[in-house]
Amino acid sequence: MSRYESTFSRLAERGEGAFVPFLMLGDPNPDAILEIVDAVVEGGADALELGVPFSDPVADGPTIQAAHIRALDSGATVERSLEQLRTIRERYPDLPIGMLIYANVAYVRGLERFYTEFAEAGADSILLPDVPVREGGPFSEAATAAGIDPIYIAPAKARAEVLEGVAKHSRGYIYAISRDGVTGGEREASVDGLRQVVDNVNSYGGAPVLLGFGISSPQHVRDAIAAGATGAITGSAITKIIERYTTGEHPNPRTVTDMDSLKAELTAFVRDMKEATR
Repeated sequence: MSRYESTFSRLAERGEGAFVPFLMLGDPNPDAILEIVDAVVEGGADALELGVPFSDPVADGPTIQAAHIRALDSGATVERSLEQLRTIRERYPDLPIGMLIYANVAYVRGLERFYTEFAEAGADSILLPDVPVREGGPFSEAATAAGIDPIYIAPAKARAEVLEGVAKHSRGYIYAISRDGVTGGEREASVDGLRQVVDNVNSYGGAPVLLGFGISSPQHVRDAIAAGATGAITGSAITKIIERYTTGEHPNPRTVTDMDSLKAELTAFVRDMKEATR
């Protein structure tokens, strides 16, 4: 069984959903992010979704965009992201780790090299948010050949043919978005229509569904599980906590003002979000 399969199976036996924090590698700096990962795992994260910093993150709202910038200002590169991923995998050999990376990174490195490098570093899956499933053939083929699960987004109000494609080509899990737009932003999550999305995807034999975009409170997590999702992904709410403890301005490297307090707040936040899956 894959790490995703064993994790989701174990959670189902316990009657729990999955809570998956999103973190940007290198944010606010390369050393701090490793301590931040430890804090969210201590809080009960069932898996991780890790971003690779990129200069033009079109699917992200202002909060995650700022995380990209902080990481880049602190020296983030793809090579350093791979180094951090290797370290995280060594620390947590059984934890599912998904990557969120923009397609330009894959193009520049070449698909075979790109997927092989991340597989060897310890990634279980890769989501390219700017590649819709209708254009995903070469990416899915290269990912599968390298042993990486390709992940696709199921939009909140997608047509049947889109959901069919997402269900057919996603492995590990399906990323269902709670609303239109970008990550974070002013609007909160909505599970309106999510039950229909989940049922439609499952009717095509799709992978487990995780709900993302705008999940920022335990009630959002409870709503996601009640609507039929296997779990929920939270990014912007966690990134805002990190931002509050970060000092320094573009284009300078960032530092953390109080790492102990940051870790304590992150652990408590993740613990509360995880509790809402039960």
